[in-house]
This record gives sequence, C-alpha cells and structure tokens, in this order.
Amino acid sequence: MDPERLYIDYAPALYRYAFHQCGDAELASDIVQETFMRLIRQPPRDVSPRAWLFQVATNLAREWGRTGTRRERLLKIVPLDAAHSDAPRGPDADVLAREEYVVVHEALARLPERDRTILLMREQGFTHAEIAAAVGTTTKSVGTLAARAFTKLRTLLPSIRPS
Repeated sequence: MDPERLYIDYAPALYRYAFHQCGDAELASDIVQETFMRLIRQPPRDVSPRAWLFQVATNLAREWGRTGTRRERLLKIVPLDAAHSDAPRGPDADVLAREEYVVVHEALARLPERDRTILLMREQGFTHAEIAAAVGTTTKSVGTLAARAFTKLRTLLPSIRPS
C-alpha cells in the first residue's frame, strides 16, 4: 500500500466528501491532511484502503464538528467586548497564587483517588455521564459524590478563604 499512490487516487474525492460533511473548505483540507497522516502513521490491515480513508475522514469530521459546536456555544456565552485576559498581577499576587496552588494540590493529593478524579473531571467540564463512566458509578450519584468530595476537600483547606 503506497500512501503517495493512495493520495493521488483518493485525495480529491476525499476532499469533496469532507467538504460536504463540514461545509468548510479549510476544515475539509485539514481533514484530508490528517487522514493521510494517520494512514502514514498506522496503515490499515485487512481493510480496503479506500473504505478506511473515508471512515477516518468521517470520524474526523464528526469530531471537529463537535469541537466547533462546543466552541460556538462558548463564544456565544462570552460577550464580544469582553477582555481577552485578566489584568496583569503583581509579584505579591503571583506568590500568593503559587502558595494557594501548592496547598490545594497537596489537599487534592490527600483525597481518595475517586474523589480527586470526580473533582478534577468536574472542574474540566466533563458531564455527569462521563464522570460516572470514569469512576464506575451511576450518573445520578455523581452530584452527591461530588458534593461529598468538595466537603472533604474543604476540611483539608481551612486556611484558604473563598474569594
């Protein structure tokens, strides 16, 4: 299986397919490029190369579509005139922030692994279903488990006051 030959044979059709999937010329080009990069890194076995290429392109279009949808939703939440970053902090604020980081990091390390995982995944925006799958529980119990984990963390952080 020669990637160069496959590129010559299938890239134009793959581009048209990707373009119809996402409706964006640049994104379609990126999908084609990433598809062929994956072909070079890990060629398919026992599968038609053409079918494999189109399956990978389909998966990439879906993945990037979800990412784009998420990005659009987040951009709608933040007003266009919002500041793009926080105001610069002084050196004393940096020292305090580092000290708080160390205290929080140590407190998290003292939590049971399950509680730590729940809190960190929640902080990163994972859904209750994703958290439940990661820690081996039901979706309904994640909220209760998270609340209990926060309570445990709070008892380990008596010197840090909420701002």
